[in-house]
Amino acid sequence: MNKRTFELIKIRSISSAFTMLTIVIFKPFQIVAGLLSSFMHLLVLWVLGVVVCLVSDGIISLIFRKPMTYERGVNYIIRRNLWFQFINTPLVSLMICTYRHFLLGGREMNNHLSWDNFIETLLVNAFCSFSIGLYWRFKFRSRFLAAELMETRILNAHLQSMQQEQEVAVPSADATSEPAVAPVQPTASTITLTGSTNDSLTLQMSDLLYIEAMGNYVKIFHLRDGAVRSDMLRATSRQIEDELNSCPMVVRCHRAFLVNLGQVEQIESKAGTMQLLMKHSHESIPVSRSNMADVKRAVKCV
Repeated sequence: MNKRTFELIKIRSISSAFTMLTIVIFKPFQIVAGLLSSFMHLLVLWVLGVVVCLVSDGIISLIFRKPMTYERGVNYIIRRNLWFQFINTPLVSLMICTYRHFLLGGREMNNHLSWDNFIETLLVNAFCSFSIGLYWRFKFRSRFLAAELMETRILNAHLQSMQQEQEVAVPSADATSEPAVAPVQPTASTITLTGSTNDSLTLQMSDLLYIEAMGNYVKIFHLRDGAVRSDMLRATSRQIEDELNSCPMVVRCHRAFLVNLGQVEQIESKAGTMQLLMKHSHESIPVSRSNMADVKRAVKCV
């Protein structure tokens, strides 16, 4: 059993215990007939509740294609838990009513399976699900925010270290009159970007900020004489990405953006989203969820 499965069972076990105790307190159904008997009934109901919860998790994962994963962020977990509550609450209520009907029905007539008993149990169970959902939502959000903050700090430390190593390894253009080059790509100091027409743009790799796709054109933001300039080329971002394939500092962070990591001032993360704050222009470039892993890997590996 891996750590994630163990944690899932732990969460469902705690939630089921709270639900069973709450239902017995707010809607007693003559479960008390002796200390040992009461304990056994509660234990069986708790085990059945955990089983129903795991079945609900399986339904969500296999049928609704929403696996239990933390990589998609806290908002995904919260939405998945809402789906879980909608499915699990009526199933648990039906399980409790069925248990009452077959094992406790002889103690009083109110234990027999009926719509009234089901609706009453469903309302109490819905209250339990709402309360438990708030607790786990707060717990998961706190955990994710703490982990996200720590990861962002580590990524920014990697980014700054990488940029400092590049500056130390390669003298600046003012000091040597030679263009700045990446230590691993000495031939990529000057790049020439070409479009589908005869237009082209030649610039220093260190001057490139980011590239934005705009339909059949790309807008290239770069430094010229210390100021941020932009030029348009008739090309797709995929074509430009292929031309910059030999430049490890340039990564795709969004379907509409390519960024030069050497010109990223800071990485900002909030509630499962990520943005790259660029130097000089101070623009915030979004990072899509599909490209987030590639950006993190590039920052750590470049």
